Amino acid sequence: MRVLLTSAGLETEEIKGCFVDMAGKDMSDVKALFIPTAAIDPDAIEVLPKCMNDLLKCGVSGENIDVFDLHTGMEPEKLQQYDVVYLCGGNTRYLLERINATGFHESLMAYINDNGLVIGVSAGSIIFANNLENNLGLADTKLDVHCITGESRGKMAYPLKKNVKLTNTCALVIRDFPDGVEIIGE
Repeated sequence: MRVLLTSAGLETEEIKGCFVDMAGKDMSDVKALFIPTAAIDPDAIEVLPKCMNDLLKCGVSGENIDVFDLHTGMEPEKLQQYDVVYLCGGNTRYLLERINATGFHESLMAYINDNGLVIGVSAGSIIFANNLENNLGLADTKLDVHCITGESRGKMAYPLKKNVKLTNTCALVIRDFPDGVEIIGE
């Protein structure tokens, strides 16, 4: 399991380094699935180039990035072809509805359980927590993003506390339950 839940993506060198380390291969060879589905309002749409740049600034080749807008599902076998799934921010409820309506939740959770790498940004992180019904159930907590103050750096005890707060410069890293859950950044 390799999941990086953030408020603002690969905002710091530490978070970027964590992603590169978790990818475990030359970044020019990384194949990414970029999911902008949550970006349905002007503010979120405006941030999409920054999100795409997160992958590019790490060395992922633009030709190795496929954009997928969840109008249909994706078979688990096809999803396994990707080294990373990047879920952009925006409207959490809409993103979760599309994931569940298309059956993508089953493929995504199978991908994660098969050691697939996922980066969540804002709404793309919240879908894994208890904020909404029918969430993806990865983190048994409520997740607040874009907070002024967040969790302290270091390993987190499991079960997680009821509410985990992330600033724009920290991330919740999930490698394995229960011992591989930690906060990086500040």
